Amino acid sequence: MIAERMIKTIRRKAGYLAFNNIVYNWSLKGAVPHGFVQPLSDLWPGDPEKGRWLCSGAFAAEGETLALHGNFWEPVGVGALWMTHMHGFDWLRDLKALGGDQARRQARDMAASWMSYYHCWHEDLWRPDLTGRRITNWISHYEFFGASADEDFQDEFFDVLVRQARHLSRTLPGTMHGYPLLQAIRGLIYAGIALQGRENWLVQGLDLLQQQTARQILADGGHVSRSPQILIQALQIYVEIRHALASAGYPVPAQIEQTIDRMAQAARFFRYTDKKMALFHGTQEGNSDMLDAVLTRSNARGKVLRSLPQSGFERMTLGRTLVMVDAGTPPAWPHDDHVHAAPLAFEMMYGKERIFVSCGTHPLDEDWRDSLRATAAHNTICLDNRNSAEIRNDGHMGRKPRKTASVREDNHDAVLLELSHDGYVPLNGVTHRRRLYLGRGGHDFRGEETLSCGVGVSRPIDVALRFHLHPRVQVSLIRDGQEALLRLPGGAGWRFIHSIGHIGLENSIYLGDGSRPRKTKQIVITGQMEQDVVTIKWALQRETK
Repeated sequence: MIAERMIKTIRRKAGYLAFNNIVYNWSLKGAVPHGFVQPLSDLWPGDPEKGRWLCSGAFAAEGETLALHGNFWEPVGVGALWMTHMHGFDWLRDLKALGGDQARRQARDMAASWMSYYHCWHEDLWRPDLTGRRITNWISHYEFFGASADEDFQDEFFDVLVRQARHLSRTLPGTMHGYPLLQAIRGLIYAGIALQGRENWLVQGLDLLQQQTARQILADGGHVSRSPQILIQALQIYVEIRHALASAGYPVPAQIEQTIDRMAQAARFFRYTDKKMALFHGTQEGNSDMLDAVLTRSNARGKVLRSLPQSGFERMTLGRTLVMVDAGTPPAWPHDDHVHAAPLAFEMMYGKERIFVSCGTHPLDEDWRDSLRATAAHNTICLDNRNSAEIRNDGHMGRKPRKTASVREDNHDAVLLELSHDGYVPLNGVTHRRRLYLGRGGHDFRGEETLSCGVGVSRPIDVALRFHLHPRVQVSLIRDGQEALLRLPGGAGWRFIHSIGHIGLENSIYLGDGSRPRKTKQIVITGQMEQDVVTIKWALQRETK
């Protein structure tokens, strides 16, 4: 692993020396087409309100705005996620959704501005994933903002477009991996389809896609990152490539069709009854309209799966209750840079109301993202206030669970899961075993947490078992603070009980939607492990009148 990181660093530095010079930029020149041999269209809905913000002089994303002034392409103090949003040109979709001459002129002026600054190679803004994303958006929105432009704009547009595509072809796959590499591949494929005489780029892109499908898409349709959000984004890329090939009259490889079918089934698995997503591993609830569009375009059919064995997730459903459980191990390097330290964590819904939730993630702020990867931000056990996996400064994981187990038993009126992980064994020898039971028509949800130390407990170990609540759930302690009463917005009441330890209410936050944390509460059972085996039992049961 260390050797691979060193090689990646060396290649990056060598690439900088190779590309950052006049000779290389001169080599990107070539014949410039006068149009597309095959126009391609964008498949997804835009947000006209965000388009209005752009026409008023500000980027808008996730409830935040960023004003355009001066060289607005490189604002001071803006994080990498904002820069990706700006330079990826996804916002063209929002201007198109707004429509009209003003939106078209705004799109054209911003594209012209970008080309005037970055027509030559740039270390950050020409990186392959961002370049592939930009190429895709330029091509798929050209009819909206470029087809009616004057000849000077079009000449510059196609010159800069071909330069980027030529650079992309020369550098892929390089040191890239995961979803960013899929973005780069999509851009190369789009350029190969849309530009005359560039079929070699199409062939190169499809060959790379075939390789990455085997490496990134698991047998159950999940993505190797174990992130539902990355799964949805990767599925979009496969659907777009299929549509682009079909639009141009190219045969769609059977592997792409089969991969879309598997991924769509996995995507449906992670979608809750409120039509939004589970919040595992860097995922927010998402936009239901976009999710509808992706699943419709995917032509997803069949029953929702109960398990994703390769991805490591279980779905328990009974009556109106749904419980989603993370039963897997973190992915191997280099795909572990955004995964959360949350083995055996779960989320719970009743009807369309979320009850127990993960704290979520932040769409724009890296510091928030890193903080919310912690074990304490999830519904599971935390020992000695330490993460169940070590999150290093580079975002990757050091110590982490090596072995997890999951056994499932279903019958007509109950679901039982038996789970375990060894993430704390290197620290204190403790294995966490969790049994989850759902019965009584979904009105009885029980858990049994067993902590066992194989080397003998040498000192007391602090234990915290957390249950984060959605902000819409009201909670209060009852019976002299020994139980908790939960009240859902519709009035449904649930009683939370436990066996040992001290129960308390603590503040928590919810970043499941947008960029602004919402205040909420968490139920926390605390105590100390002083024996080699400790068992905590708890239950959440629907109140009956």
